[in-house]
Amino acid sequence: MIACQSATDSLRLLREREVDCVFLDIQMPGLSGLESAEVLSRFKQPPPVVFVTAHEQHAVEAFDLHAVDYVLKPVRPERLAEAVRRVLATSAPPAPAPDTQVAVERGGVTRFVDRGDITHVEAQGDYARLHTTGGETYLLRVPLTTLEEEWATAGFHRIHRSLLVALAHVTEVRTEAGRTSVIAGGTEPPVSRRHTRALRDVLVRRARAPSERAAVRGRR
Repeated sequence: MIACQSATDSLRLLREREVDCVFLDIQMPGLSGLESAEVLSRFKQPPPVVFVTAHEQHAVEAFDLHAVDYVLKPVRPERLAEAVRRVLATSAPPAPAPDTQVAVERGGVTRFVDRGDITHVEAQGDYARLHTTGGETYLLRVPLTTLEEEWATAGFHRIHRSLLVALAHVTEVRTEAGRTSVIAGGTEPPVSRRHTRALRDVLVRRARAPSERAAVRGRR
């Protein structure tokens, strides 16, 4: 890890060598973190950028500049680890296309459920219960933590210690009386306080991605 005293020093260093990731604050000597990220975005091969700051109000601007993550101070170790995982995910080679069907058993019959129909997954001990758009549920003999790892690339995101949600099915995030929930396929799973900000961040990035792709196509 290399620490720089100012944004100008960091840009000078980055022109001389490649790095795996750049961690920026919002307020820095010289250029601000947002101004630095804008300069980095013009590099031929921009490095991944993670903001680590106490200024919550600049998150949308940061993601507009293609920041990988936006971590608020005081930084918890597990939150920093999540940011590093996101950086690794952006630099990893594309994963092979995941299986689109899940084999489940019910009453001695094996049924194949389209994963795209699953709205959320609920932990039940060492098992996971799959909830689908049709209102049916199926018990899978796989722990939730395993599904979280295997289905992350398919858009399943942890929103509670016992819940994963399919981001493709999320149409609303609701906060009432201090409690947050999502609307996904006609259901309303709860979101724990510790996962609320991360969920909002990933939904903002996901919502902006199609418009960014359309803008790229329009310039061609």
